[in-house]
Parts: sequence; structure tokens; C-alpha cells
Amino acid sequence: MTLQIRRAKKEDLASVADLIVRTKRLNNEFDPLFAVVSDAKARAEKYIQSTIGPQEKLLLIAAEGPKVVGVLRAEIRERMFYEPHTEGLITDFYILPEHRRKALGNEMLQQASAELKKMGAQIIVADVPAQNEIANRFYAKRGFRALTNLFGKSP
Repeated sequence: MTLQIRRAKKEDLASVADLIVRTKRLNNEFDPLFAVVSDAKARAEKYIQSTIGPQEKLLLIAAEGPKVVGVLRAEIRERMFYEPHTEGLITDFYILPEHRRKALGNEMLQQASAELKKMGAQIIVADVPAQNEIANRFYAKRGFRALTNLFGKSP
């Protein structure tokens, strides 16, 4: 069956929420400061629901027939003090393990970048936990570099 990359629809909500929770759990595997809350699925559903529709948000999925196998969520944000002034921020990106290393990530990133550019993005950035080596390697291989550092510790 062929994979299709498209914007998510309301009927994709539950499947997309599952993938969002999976990416959050993966982040926790890399860093204990990303412990996932017990009601993560309900929160993910609200989060995704707020993404479907608004002009400044993008939610792409990769689907194999009715099965959602990948998700990429992004939004347009203003960089008040900097040029380029408008960024397309990738906040969540997850592909099921059995669909990785088959160019799907590249295809989703390229489509998202093109759509974010149409939405006004002058720069594409991705927000990933510093310890998530999979994401760091993925973006670095595609020409992304670190722009900021966010430091944290438990009190």
C-alpha cells in the first residue's frame, strides 16, 4: 500500500494523539526530565484538536491507507527581535519505527517546509530535547544547526 502525506483531518485525531504521546515517551527515554503525565492521551487530543484549522498551524500526517504512521506538527511564530522575522517551528515529529529510514522523514520535512514557506515562514526551526540523539542526527543531516540552548535542572 502506498503512503500518502496530507494535512490531518478531525477523523485522524485519535491516531495522531497516539503518535504525539509516543514521541513524548521517546523523549522521556532520553531524558528523565521529560516524564510523561498520566493523562497524556487526553492532553494530546486537545493539543491536536487546537491545531486542526487555525491558519498559523500545520498538522501533516503520513497515512498508509487508514493507518496513520507519521505526524508532523508545526506553527508560524514571530521572531520579534530578529531577522528572518517569521519562523516555521516544528514542535512535534514522529514516524513509527517500522516506517523510518525509508525517506518518509525527508518527504514529510520537505512538504512541511514548503507549506510553512507558503504560510510566511522565512526560516524553519525544530524544537527537540537536547538529549534526543535520533532527532539531533536527523536534523543535522539535513542542514539544521542549534540556534539556542535551554538549560534545566530539578530544584
